[in-house]
Amino acid sequence: MKRAMRLALFQPDQAGNVGAILRTCACFGVPVDVILPCGFAWSDRGLKRAGMDYAERATVTAHADWAAFIAQAPGRLVLLTTKGGVRFDEAQFRPGDILLMGSESAGVPDPVHARADLRVRIPQAAGTRSLNIAVAAGIALAESLRQTNGWPK
Repeated sequence: MKRAMRLALFQPDQAGNVGAILRTCACFGVPVDVILPCGFAWSDRGLKRAGMDYAERATVTAHADWAAFIAQAPGRLVLLTTKGGVRFDEAQFRPGDILLMGSESAGVPDPVHARADLRVRIPQAAGTRSLNIAVAAGIALAESLRQTNGWPK
């Protein structure tokens, strides 16, 4: 049986972005892992407003910390990072990959970066710093689902 693609958020700090990601993942049928702590209360109004009623349809697992998450992580960790050595459009995604995204303000710490099995970046125009995390999640999910034939039926 083919394992599902997953999206993991490492200590996100913007409720609106997480809400938008939950909505995207609910629409794509992609489970979400949230690695705590977050920079906002999980019940934050901004989270609910951005996710609308889709946030309730998302399959979400919250993990107390990085150690708790990694102890049960079922697939290859693919970190989306501006420091990635592989362009995401040249990466080979696999069913069961866990797309890992860092917090909006700090990314991920070095030990998390080092633990990733693959580090990919979304190409950007010179002089730009980074994409919004919700936009990057949508771009990366679309490509990984396309490559693995993982789109909802």
